[in-house]
Amino acid sequence: MWPWGHAAVGYLLYTAYRRSRFDLRPHGVPVVALAAGTQLPDLIDKPLAWQFAVLPNGRSFGHSLLVAAALLVVLWAVAERLDAHESAVAFGIGYVGHLFGDALYPALAGDFYYVGFLGWPLIPAIEYNLATGGFLDHLFALDLGPLAVFELGLTVVAVGLWYRHGMPGLGVVVPGYDESIPEEQPKS
Repeated sequence: MWPWGHAAVGYLLYTAYRRSRFDLRPHGVPVVALAAGTQLPDLIDKPLAWQFAVLPNGRSFGHSLLVAAALLVVLWAVAERLDAHESAVAFGIGYVGHLFGDALYPALAGDFYYVGFLGWPLIPAIEYNLATGGFLDHLFALDLGPLAVFELGLTVVAVGLWYRHGMPGLGVVVPGYDESIPEEQPKS
């Protein structure tokens, strides 16, 4: 999955969580934490594999469920001290959503070997037949087939929903932006 696909899936999952649990829309700092969670596995693995050859491939350390579990336990402990539970939940939804987003296509195709990254290092690193190089090399090799169109469609839906929600999180990263749309009241 591409970065925009991960962000879209994360926002849609988090929106569903907020609506089903609290009947509220996403807001502020947790949306920024969500965005970070949706991208962190690739920000760890891609440079360390593609640029520095420290990791075996672009889906290993940061894409491992074992690493994710350890990271989320530590993050929850920090959130307890900072009273930042909602941000920790949002980050976790984004991070785990990223991992399952990457596993979705091979799982649906029945190529379970390519889902093995979830068990790294207990499961050996996958041998990918991909072009070498950095992000731009991979971007220019993008196949605009049905999967890419599906991800772009998800992205359009997620961006439309984010806009409808008042662009939550933007006020955290853009000084002076006011995202003070009144929050819905929870159901009684």
